[in-house]
Amino acid sequence: MSLLDITNLSLSIHGLPILRDVTLSITPGEIVAVTGESGSGKSMTALAAMQLLPKGSSTRGHVMLGDRDLTQLSETTLCEMRGNDIGMVFQEPTTALNPVQTIGRQVAETIRIHHRGIARAEAFERAAETLQRVGLPEEHFPLSRYPHELSGGQRQRVVIAMAIALRPRLLIADEPTTALDVTTQAQILELLTHLARSEEMGLMMITHDLAVVADMADRIVVMRRGEVVEQGETGTLLRNMRHPYTRMLFAASDHKVVLPPAPAPVPFLEVSDVTRAYRTTRKSVFGRPGTFEAVRNISFSLQRGERLGLVGESGCGKSTLTRAILGLEPVQSGNITLDGAPVFSGNRPNLAVRRKMQVVFQDPFASFNPRHRVDRLITEPFHLLAEPPRGAARASAVDEALTAVGLGPSDARKYIHEFSGGQRQRIAIARALIIRPQLILFDEAVSALDVSVRAQILDLLAELCAAYDLSYLFISHDLSVVRSVTDRVLVMKAGEIVEQGPTNTVFENPSHHYTKSLIAAAPTLPDIFAIPRSQPKGYS
Repeated sequence: MSLLDITNLSLSIHGLPILRDVTLSITPGEIVAVTGESGSGKSMTALAAMQLLPKGSSTRGHVMLGDRDLTQLSETTLCEMRGNDIGMVFQEPTTALNPVQTIGRQVAETIRIHHRGIARAEAFERAAETLQRVGLPEEHFPLSRYPHELSGGQRQRVVIAMAIALRPRLLIADEPTTALDVTTQAQILELLTHLARSEEMGLMMITHDLAVVADMADRIVVMRRGEVVEQGETGTLLRNMRHPYTRMLFAASDHKVVLPPAPAPVPFLEVSDVTRAYRTTRKSVFGRPGTFEAVRNISFSLQRGERLGLVGESGCGKSTLTRAILGLEPVQSGNITLDGAPVFSGNRPNLAVRRKMQVVFQDPFASFNPRHRVDRLITEPFHLLAEPPRGAARASAVDEALTAVGLGPSDARKYIHEFSGGQRQRIAIARALIIRPQLILFDEAVSALDVSVRAQILDLLAELCAAYDLSYLFISHDLSVVRSVTDRVLVMKAGEIVEQGPTNTVFENPSHHYTKSLIAAAPTLPDIFAIPRSQPKGYS
């Protein structure tokens, strides 16, 4: 018997069609993955299952949870069912949790809202039991902790605890591992799978990570532009993909980039015995503040024209090292030089060196001012130049930068909200390229992108390497991407580099146990696919 039956569900918002005749089902204990690119309707399908739809929404069809049609229930009844019968895990735990409430209070609140007669002490006792179930035992993670005192994976466990506190029959997880490193991702996926199997709880897993889909799901539902284009049992669907969109998605997931040959090694970026420490709080009123070494005695070099990868779990010091290289933070010891010149001159950043470096951030939308047009946004690095181009020269530089990343001169007068996620990341790369830097740092630049868009951006990097003789440091927790776009890789753990070497050597024959654990935790597509390498880069 089905737990959730969605039949011919169509949804429009203020007359704009969003979903068209979506049909899928989930049985108790079954894991169903809903996959597709951004805008395909995955999240709106999940929200329709919860009946958490925006104003102006109009639905047609049925959403049956057991023998109850959720589309016909009152909001009061739906509020009673949410949490009790359906739980939801959101993508970003930081925004899903209240920063000024302890984790115990937040989990207990879920219980007390639905069981108003329950005593406070009993609610907290059940909260502790629930946190224990998700791997946060009270002896190590007291209920008095706040979200900021936990890591990203631990915060996601708290969100899962809130969702399952009342043992719902259906759990919806909307991209729950997108921002997590590979080992934390593996732990969260294992936890969700265990909960679904042991509790006989249906799990709707929404994700664009097809390696995750292939590894854990019983069935796959592929969506495109608000419609289900293909669905079936995981192994059968992957061996017999019938729709070209499905084949494109899986080909893009296993996309291989062809980098131009690296030039002869010439020293360029040199990091020598660098340590970056922060002061910590006093443990007593008259005690001295302690120190925490986020980066400890790190040394490596990046050759001119080389593509270097940096991998490691959250909190290992990758971002701290990046800020030090960019001259945004001073270091306590060691030296960082670019082309022989120090990044810091005395206690001040060396602007002559900073002009040679640019950075591309993880979230392209958050890194732009939405009130400005593209031509102003991508010319921001001009402030580093002694004589920035003006007039026709400035317009020509904008046109050239946009053309280099696959956009057009007409895009210069648009606002950033008028572009898709992949186009925004192209604009971010155009901004980094416009002053012709000698080094670009990519900080998780493709982690939030769909697989097909990610493939396009990675191909763009290869093209730019050939056209601009580009050197870059590519920072990511996605090992498959790092393996595809780098010549050498550094593996970082607890502020230290534990292994480095040619990318293929490190990935195929890792010597450090930490590197082995990272590679083992990374989800991979099974070898059952017969996907030609010459698949198109996009599907329209």
